[in-house]
Amino acid sequence: MAKNEEMMTQSVQASRRHVLQETNWEAVEHPGAYVERGTGDLYRFPKESLIPGASPAIVKESRGASVLVKISDDPFITTFKARLLAAQNNLEPNF
Repeated sequence: MAKNEEMMTQSVQASRRHVLQETNWEAVEHPGAYVERGTGDLYRFPKESLIPGASPAIVKESRGASVLVKISDDPFITTFKARLLAAQNNLEPNF
């Protein structure tokens, strides 16, 4: 290689992954799309569903503890994009 030739290098910098918010059913306070960690089911919480006492109410009863992972602030995210986001965050989508 000649002295005047420049050598190009590309640095691979570590990128930070965004950590998704985890919550349980009783603590959902913000609208969005959530995936249940254990089942991979998708739940959509529009802002109207979070008004105390308002309909539609989302109720789930279970003996086990359910952990919900918020994948989007948009409760109406497309199913395709929701599947992609779930998979990218090591959640196995079941929808």
